[in-house]
Amino acid sequence: MKYNRCGKSGLLLPAISLGLWHNFGSVDDFGTMKDIIFHAFDKGITHFDLANNYGPPPGQAEINFGKILREDLQQYRDEMIISSKAGWSMWPGPYGDFGSRKYLMASIDQSLKRLGVDYVDIFYSHRPDPDTPTEETMMALDQMVRSGKALYVGISSYNAEQTKEAVSILKSLGTPCLIHQPKYSMFVRWVENGLMDVLGEAGVGSIAFSPLAQGLLTDKYLKGIPVDSRVGRGLSNGAIQQADISNEVLSKINHLNELAIRRNQSLAQMAIAWLLKDKRVTSVLIGASSVAQLDDNLACLNNLDFTAGELNEIETILNKA
Repeated sequence: MKYNRCGKSGLLLPAISLGLWHNFGSVDDFGTMKDIIFHAFDKGITHFDLANNYGPPPGQAEINFGKILREDLQQYRDEMIISSKAGWSMWPGPYGDFGSRKYLMASIDQSLKRLGVDYVDIFYSHRPDPDTPTEETMMALDQMVRSGKALYVGISSYNAEQTKEAVSILKSLGTPCLIHQPKYSMFVRWVENGLMDVLGEAGVGSIAFSPLAQGLLTDKYLKGIPVDSRVGRGLSNGAIQQADISNEVLSKINHLNELAIRRNQSLAQMAIAWLLKDKRVTSVLIGASSVAQLDDNLACLNNLDFTAGELNEIETILNKA
């Protein structure tokens, strides 16, 4: 495993982190979860990323991870980075969503209880709240650190201006913003319009989520939409719809795959490596439904370098109408 410094902090994060957004709910096999967690840790993935609403049902991913930690990995707690978040809908009524102090402080207490830990290493504001002053949200994060419930804090999905404000407030409070978690992939590049510059200048790390664009940047759709896939059967997986997989997108995927083959990589491996080429990207957050899938993604670390010609070819493919 390769470890990168998170911004200007003292913390190192693995280049590949494991996210528990999917595959760790009550509908999933607990034995498979354990295999994935154990294998990830054996391979040097020290960072495990959760949120209060991950499941299904919401909260279940934290419960399942907490059980694995308690029963099998407790002795390794100090070798692990455990993160969680709050900001999306978690419980009914006016106090279970967005970024109020009320919601965030209740959320971290609930997350700690589900995880069975005294503290998390990183706690995020999961999304900006248009109706709550940023100062209120950041003061709640600051209190989490001061009370020992979180070692570091971060933000997720804040745009460049919102990030600049949040980072400034946290700095004034004496609790620096450690990290930003944005959605970032070859197909989703909004962070390049100012956000990465803000993070670089402020010395804040970043961890990209959905690096494979919910499966588009894998070999799954190279020959079109599989009939037996969730999309092919008309089922939403919470991210990709059939309309997202146009002929234009399929053409780009196939051309990118041809380049990946020339690089002796899978498309997924190249897509992850492409994100890590930017030194402001501390880590890439992957999901895994099996040990084999985890290993395939980790193999990206065998080839992280791109020639100028390869980068130009990628841009040409992505910009093609």
